[in-house]
Amino acid sequence: MTPTYEDVQKAQSQRGDVIRKTALTYSPIFSQLVGSEVYLKSEFQQKTGSFKIRGAYYKIKSLTEDEKKNGVVTASAGNHAQGVAFASSLENIPCTIVMPKNASPAKVSATRGYGAKVILEGNNYDESWMKAKQIAEETNANIVHAFDDPHVIAAQGVIGLEILEDLPDVDEIYVPIGGGGLAAGILLAIKTKNPEIKVIGVQSKSFPAMKKSLEAGELQSVEGERTIADGISVKKPGQVTFNIIKELIDDIVLVDDDHIVKTMFLLMERTKIVVEPAGAAGLAYLLEAKPSPGKKVVPILCGGNVDMYLLGQIVAKGLTQMGRLVKLFILLPDKPGALKELVDEIASLSVNIVEVVHDRLSSEISVGSAGVTLSLETQGQKHAEELISHLEKKNINFKIIT
Repeated sequence: MTPTYEDVQKAQSQRGDVIRKTALTYSPIFSQLVGSEVYLKSEFQQKTGSFKIRGAYYKIKSLTEDEKKNGVVTASAGNHAQGVAFASSLENIPCTIVMPKNASPAKVSATRGYGAKVILEGNNYDESWMKAKQIAEETNANIVHAFDDPHVIAAQGVIGLEILEDLPDVDEIYVPIGGGGLAAGILLAIKTKNPEIKVIGVQSKSFPAMKKSLEAGELQSVEGERTIADGISVKKPGQVTFNIIKELIDDIVLVDDDHIVKTMFLLMERTKIVVEPAGAAGLAYLLEAKPSPGKKVVPILCGGNVDMYLLGQIVAKGLTQMGRLVKLFILLPDKPGALKELVDEIASLSVNIVEVVHDRLSSEISVGSAGVTLSLETQGQKHAEELISHLEKKNINFKIIT
């Protein structure tokens, strides 16, 4: 069954008090950086931290009383899992979630916190999905698919209606794509109301399954590579979502982890917004490609459930990418005052020393020498280049680590 625009309208009328209409906020800083009028759709502010609660809640509410007695089962890397777990707790029905073994510990903990039984099975979503189907067959539980379900697609499409309510003259919408549920729903809403509005899907370069499928004209599976954007790491898109997307999508573009990292960092520093990697994909593409000068564009920040350990790495990587964190290895003579002389040279450029590691004993360090690893905070790329040039002029023996 393929959902329709009327199904999206019905989902909107039945969302109740649980589903929030999230903010659509103009961003001066990202508008300046992108060269377009950028409006951020803040789905990370949804209950459970992701747009996924929309589809999960609507699907579970649509079950009959007899169906609810059998409970629900699903597979998810995290956000859909939390949505299904929370919606199930509201309806007081049994819930089993199959998550990949490498799922974010924070997402696993949150899912259990909503009362679901969590089973860790498989190395990715697709392998977890096979286990979920097996459980459904054995227990007669109702499957709540993460994206390839008419109710789920229709409920995600309400986001498109909300965007049109707040910004009727929007030119382009950038939608992260994994399995395609969010994009399919938004396409049904947007293209029915105004076919001139462009909807562009954004996938990770590591998992371009929907893009490959569109190019082939039929569903394709990709092996996938390691990526931080686990929320859109789907090997094979859904059949229902594929059918909708191939007819209505304007384009699918790709973005890599480095640009996602930079975007997450900028969101945190400039706007005080924390999103997960998949949630930053649309804005990351806009910042990289700057494809629509002067137009009104909406990247959907679709989730904010980021692991705290990963967040620490994002901050460090972001600082490094922007030239604000420089790590050097310097070989010094092992004598009194040598380190002080080095520190004085660095301080003369107003560079802040964040960390010092002093090493005399490693095998690669010759007798009579000391190795010093310095983590240095600069004001930006130009300042970092001035530091490197200054050290070279002083004939200081150093190696750039990052």
